[in-house]
Amino acid sequence: MRTADASLAYPDTLPEPTRTVLLDGTSALAKRHEILAYFHQTFDLYERLFDCITDERGFFVKAIPLRHPLVFYFGHTAAFFVNKLLADGQIAERIDPVIEAQVAIGVDEMSWDDLDESNYAWPTIAQLRAYRAKVRDLVSRHILAMPLSLPIGWNDPAWVILMGIEHERIHLETSSVLIRQLPLAWVADQPHWPACTVARHDPATVPHNRLLPVAGGEIVMGKRDATYGWDNEYGERRTTLAPFEASAMLVSNAEYLDFVVAGGYADPRWWSQEGWNWRDFGPFDAPTFWVGDVADPDTLRLRLMTREVAMPWDWPVEVNAHEAHAFCQWKAATIGRRVQLPCEAEWVALRAQVPGDQPNWDKAPGNINLAYWASSCPVDMFAQGDGFYDIVGNVWQWSSTPINGYDGFTVHPRYDDFSTPTFDGRHDMIKGGSWISTGNEALASARYAFRRHFFQHAGLRYVVSDYQEPILENPYETDAQVCQYLDFHYGPDHFGVPNFPKALAEIALTHCPQGARALDIGCAVGRASLELAQAFDHVDGIDFSARFIDVALQLIAQESYRYTLPVEGELVDYHEAKLGVSKANAARVHFSQGDALNLKPQFTDYDLVLAANLIDRLREPMHFLHDIGQRIKPGGVMVLTSPYTWLEEFTPRANWLGGVRENGEAVTTYRALQLALAADFEEIAAPQDVPFVIRETARKHQHTLAQLTVWRRRG
Repeated sequence: MRTADASLAYPDTLPEPTRTVLLDGTSALAKRHEILAYFHQTFDLYERLFDCITDERGFFVKAIPLRHPLVFYFGHTAAFFVNKLLADGQIAERIDPVIEAQVAIGVDEMSWDDLDESNYAWPTIAQLRAYRAKVRDLVSRHILAMPLSLPIGWNDPAWVILMGIEHERIHLETSSVLIRQLPLAWVADQPHWPACTVARHDPATVPHNRLLPVAGGEIVMGKRDATYGWDNEYGERRTTLAPFEASAMLVSNAEYLDFVVAGGYADPRWWSQEGWNWRDFGPFDAPTFWVGDVADPDTLRLRLMTREVAMPWDWPVEVNAHEAHAFCQWKAATIGRRVQLPCEAEWVALRAQVPGDQPNWDKAPGNINLAYWASSCPVDMFAQGDGFYDIVGNVWQWSSTPINGYDGFTVHPRYDDFSTPTFDGRHDMIKGGSWISTGNEALASARYAFRRHFFQHAGLRYVVSDYQEPILENPYETDAQVCQYLDFHYGPDHFGVPNFPKALAEIALTHCPQGARALDIGCAVGRASLELAQAFDHVDGIDFSARFIDVALQLIAQESYRYTLPVEGELVDYHEAKLGVSKANAARVHFSQGDALNLKPQFTDYDLVLAANLIDRLREPMHFLHDIGQRIKPGGVMVLTSPYTWLEEFTPRANWLGGVRENGEAVTTYRALQLALAADFEEIAAPQDVPFVIRETARKHQHTLAQLTVWRRRG
């Protein structure tokens, strides 16, 4: 274990808190010291947050039932550095294996009705302070000694350090929300966390919100700047927006009061089913941070991080996504227009009106980056863009977009569970940052998402728009066989072997270049069917597995499908299958579940039939050959492939076409096919071997040769 060295100098003063580290530069030495200063500033800032807890019970009692107590988070961000550096091979020893195990894994806040009552033997606060001091020393030494070249990339040692720093800045904010939910008697104001004192305490004096026009156009999303980013920020997505309108200001406490007074919390019309279940579970009748009797608004107070204040009606209301959505539904009915939360692309269109980004701000353009206060402030205080306020800062803004990866998304191997657990359609994005959003959180490219019942320093801006976000309902597919076939059909080539289903379709089209109808029997997850649709008016894709057919249908509907692949042991990679053909061509494909030995009568009159690697998986392959021949037009073509791996678990030995001896003579499957098809088909090409590779793990693949034969039905 490394020990402290008194000669190692720490900064005497904190650097400017609004500067996140750029990945490029002209001097590696200067960058090393910049990273060191950023690390210390972050570490100190985080510890100062916990100064607000004045009763040690505040560390050990859960502020809310669905999160760990704050003692966990106090140690977690420090242990994160050790665990990641060790996993990356940058250090060889732990500092404290017990603590590092206790505070290793946080929780994505569970379902609101999934209470976790587990008990833990937490370390003492004194033990954690001593542990944090050791981590500070270890990481400081490592920053000064690690290899460093510019620009810093994903696989560089410095990336893991920046990951730890930005991770701690995330927990700076999420821990402040938990402190805000502790009993007031256990917390106290601190001079380095000043709350704003500017407020209107009469709702009648709050400026009226209004809608302003925003130009549409193509919005290109995806991180391009030279700052640290989480994996979900990279890649690209293009969205075309029609012109829309957006509220000039965030929704204030006063504006939201109208919804409360109108009985919004008692009317299920405004709530999604999930939202109404959450509201009913409380039951809730007003925002969580409002304190007092909503029947008498004059009595209401607002809970801040360490105090309660008379209700600042001109500050932004802070609600979860369910409440934000319900408000929009009520607002839409009130004004007779389509009011909704902005999608991610609409917020990006607004963000384009705010010049610059955090690394080059002389002064933050809004209440963000801790540049002003440790609380919200009036919604009309920071003008930004063309008549808008608080496009960035004050509180986060809920969007209508469930988070998912951009095109080209790749998991960062050193934090493979940062993003993907949230790609489940149940985590909505928040945009814009709050008063305590620093580092990566304060960048335009930031992408964070939480469950809809989650409380953050988050409110809402509304838009009038016809845009509807496409909903990707599937999380990452984990069924081993489905994932293997998705990769086989839509994944990358392995060892230079071309994609097998695509290669088969291309060969088939050389013998039957176009036609009215084609059949892909045993289509699995459908790649060959989709390729054939580029030349045929109608393609039937049939497979015995309803699961495969369901995946193929979802792929067409969503144009993508996510899946995992084993790397080694329980470790997995995350991948995404892309449709790869136009929606118009995909519309020509009709997938259905069916039995190759008992096809329905309507599956007939085909110009082309492709049966790939099917015959040696049927219980009666000869019956299949006789039946399928009658479903092909005279002059039509049949393409068969098989590696001829006859197994009794699929085909009774008596039904094998080949791979046997008859009267002492060897009978191959190819010869058996010639004999079986001679009456109705002529062979129109020499047989050829077509290779394919199926990935099992990162280091184990099946390399197989399938023999391809081509037959034309006689007229």
